[in-house]
Amino acid sequence: MDLNELTTFTAVARSGGISAAAREIHTVQSNVTMRIKALEDEIGLALFERHSRGMALTEAGLRLLPYAERVLSLLREAKVAARDNAAEQGVLQLGSMETTAAIRLPPLLAAFHQAWPAVRLSLQTGPTAQLVEGVLRREIDGAFVAGPIQHDEIAALPVFEETLGLVTPEAIDDLDALRRSASTGLSVLTFRPGCSYRQRLEQVLARLGLPSYARLEFGTLDGILGCVAAGVGITLLPKAVFMQSAQRETLRWHAIDGDEGAVTTLFIRRRDAYESRALQRFLGLMQPDAAAPPGSAPAHPELA
Repeated sequence: MDLNELTTFTAVARSGGISAAAREIHTVQSNVTMRIKALEDEIGLALFERHSRGMALTEAGLRLLPYAERVLSLLREAKVAARDNAAEQGVLQLGSMETTAAIRLPPLLAAFHQAWPAVRLSLQTGPTAQLVEGVLRREIDGAFVAGPIQHDEIAALPVFEETLGLVTPEAIDDLDALRRSASTGLSVLTFRPGCSYRQRLEQVLARLGLPSYARLEFGTLDGILGCVAAGVGITLLPKAVFMQSAQRETLRWHAIDGDEGAVTTLFIRRRDAYESRALQRFLGLMQPDAAAPPGSAPAHPELA
């Protein structure tokens, strides 16, 4: 096996087709076909089933995929380690829940950028389940997710404590009013599957005796808040998000009791991944008691 073949194999596995894989890895379709055939000839088994809608992994392909991804990830990590000879340079790829990115991260990222402006920061947002998978697959260096997370390959650092509550249109005074309004049809506004807040919202509604509702999925926090303010439905969010919302005057906050009302935001990373200098500096900002490197910025007060 060579790296071009493994790169092509994983691209086809992700995209489900030759043409999409060719676009992803910036080559022509004939090269993709040739590399897949060479890999299948070497292994002696078909790795894909061809059908009218594209290509699906065979059992052999499914067994090979995690190894191919691991090899490619380790090679990328090895390149980072080899080049990691200056504390003020490098790349830091982070992930975050949408709510954390909107409310908690701007001061932290600003402090980091001010201290180490040459480090190239990237941030992708998504639900907790997707971010955990991204860390496990070594696609990102670390991510801010909702706890608890229990996984042998993941190290987790508690960074924020959030108070969760129901957010409704202003006209809904209390939870009894919510129950009454639900008799004519209740809609809940959530992020896509894999969001831990979505799971908590479902638990809260079940406890309130409201197991039946229509679910509307959104990709952005602004979209959810705007539609709640317009009377489309309700949601569950951290109080900090509600307090800083531009629509706050047309919304109402409802505290909830029990375990669903509190959550710890964790910063997670792989235990066995190479810890670059850029990542070490970022971790130092989130650990006020840790010994900071020379020239580093103090831990941000909101993290204390």
